[in-house]
Amino acid sequence: MVDQADLAAVEAQLGRSPRGVRAVAHRCHCGLPDVLETAPRLPDGSPFPTLFYLTCPKAASAIGTLESSGLMKLMQARLAEDPELAAAYLAAHEDYLARRDRAASEDGLEPLPRDMQTAGGMPDRVKCLHALVAHELAVPGANPFGREALDALPEWWAEGPCAEAGESS
Repeated sequence: MVDQADLAAVEAQLGRSPRGVRAVAHRCHCGLPDVLETAPRLPDGSPFPTLFYLTCPKAASAIGTLESSGLMKLMQARLAEDPELAAAYLAAHEDYLARRDRAASEDGLEPLPRDMQTAGGMPDRVKCLHALVAHELAVPGANPFGREALDALPEWWAEGPCAEAGESS
């Protein structure tokens, strides 16, 4: 069960009510949720493949700056040239699938198709650093590109929280 104050903080972060929340997967240095674990399927049965969802707008903005810098193109090129990196990224994909399947099972839901690509473009592409960072924050050491992006980010929390605990929009 997710605490109502956490849900209110996430609602303030997103500007809307979060959907399919299973748990807070990671907290920012300020103590607020910054990554949620979400259900693989929404209550209406539609797929929601983003198991780990980055909610902090400050982190999201900083990651957006990284994305616009061309970092993903460099990562994609390295993925094609570095077999060890490609293997680590494939392992991140497998970790994500296993966690997503386990969440579906725990919730009594039909799992998403195994061939449905996971978040962030895994395992063949680098297309969303937000998803890769969320995976790495939720499961430290799981996602090599998420880790690289985290290491390149400024301390987004340094000037205070993005929302107040218990705040709602």
